Amino acid sequence: MINHNKQEMSYTYSMIGLFTLSLRLVVGWTYFSAFWRRLILENKLIPDATGYVGEKFNHFLPNALGIKPMIEYMVTNPDILWWAMVIFTIIEGIVGLLIMLGFLTRLMSIGIFGLATGILLGSGWLGTTCLDEWQIGILGATAGFTLFLSGGGKYSLDYLLIPKIPFIQNRSWTRWLTSGILPVKTNTLSKIAGIGAFALLFLTLATNQIFHNGVWGKLHNKSVKPKIEISDATINNGKLSFSVYRVEGADVYGSFLIGITLKDQKGNVILHKDSEDLAHFPESSIHNKYIAKVTPGKYSLVIPLGSKAGITIDDSSIANITKGEYELILTDISGITWQKNITY
Repeated sequence: MINHNKQEMSYTYSMIGLFTLSLRLVVGWTYFSAFWRRLILENKLIPDATGYVGEKFNHFLPNALGIKPMIEYMVTNPDILWWAMVIFTIIEGIVGLLIMLGFLTRLMSIGIFGLATGILLGSGWLGTTCLDEWQIGILGATAGFTLFLSGGGKYSLDYLLIPKIPFIQNRSWTRWLTSGILPVKTNTLSKIAGIGAFALLFLTLATNQIFHNGVWGKLHNKSVKPKIEISDATINNGKLSFSVYRVEGADVYGSFLIGITLKDQKGNVILHKDSEDLAHFPESSIHNKYIAKVTPGKYSLVIPLGSKAGITIDDSSIANITKGEYELILTDISGITWQKNITY
């Protein structure tokens, strides 16, 4: 009777693994392809090259959930960031390939869950049209949990190899890492599946609300329009100094600053730098904090998403200004402006 029940359970898990085969293959490729793109098709692990993955990682920083301190630490330490990107890429490649092959399926599903959750928390707020990164993250986490429950099924290396290794074939811990019958009672397994499913639903609703007001309230998308925060604005010894931090907007291109203006209380323009001035802005007067850098562009000052920099303007027009209140205005090429009051 026991052998009969075991055979039935084994058949059931084998069939469940067949049902999730397409999920295993597709999810596996999404993670393996990250490794494939960054190292085989094009090397995106070169720090000074265009498309460096570390700079893209910097884009996550402004609105990351829970892991912002970790991201900020790495983007302020380029060497550590490079190693983190290399290790992360290798892990994605290994996890993606092994989950497709169905080898150590449950262990790799935990890897899928962890990678997806990291993507969700770090970049779930990004996506100009369809909340792209949030969808990738939450669906990846759900796929990881589902594959942990199902295992690899008949079309997996677990199914082919584990029975041929007597030492580990009948060990209960083996099935927690590979495939086959999970060594728990049916009632316990039902609770694990139910609690896991509702926990994932809660994570879905919570992150959707936090990042996008997707459950109630007015919908918002922080990837559509650029937003720059101005801080530490001062006038001292004939120099105007301030910090810019790009916290919103599309990650695929920068904010293009075409105007820096300083006005007095009466609205008189004391200082103005137009697009031509900013295109030739001295790089020595830009002090970047992160790996994503504010730089002079062809027609403007380019401020990528996640970049933070101190800017200093030494100009004769502010050498002899009187004490009072002044307004600093930054103008984007889209027409959006940002203001900061300065007391001198």
